[in-house]
Amino acid sequence: MTPEFRDAVYQIVGAIPAGTVASYGQVAAMAGWPRHARFVGRLMSTLPEGTALPWHRVIRGDGGLPLAGTPSGELQVRRLAEEGVAVVGNRVPRRCFWVP
Repeated sequence: MTPEFRDAVYQIVGAIPAGTVASYGQVAAMAGWPRHARFVGRLMSTLPEGTALPWHRVIRGDGGLPLAGTPSGELQVRRLAEEGVAVVGNRVPRRCFWVP
């Protein structure tokens, strides 16, 4: 992953409004790197603890939560719920996806 890719992804993730989510693929495409969804996931998994970046707003394209059933997944559900994002059965409905 290049620094340009990383910086572009961080900028897009930072711009996702509270109360909405975006998919890994959506973030990659918006950052100018279509077909790099897995790399977005890798970046989100390597963020330093205590980061201010809203990593919890980035989910799978099908609305599924990638960390379901883990402590990080529970934190993601809690943070999304605090922002008013509906999570039903470890999935976020399409109506909660960000439309820039």
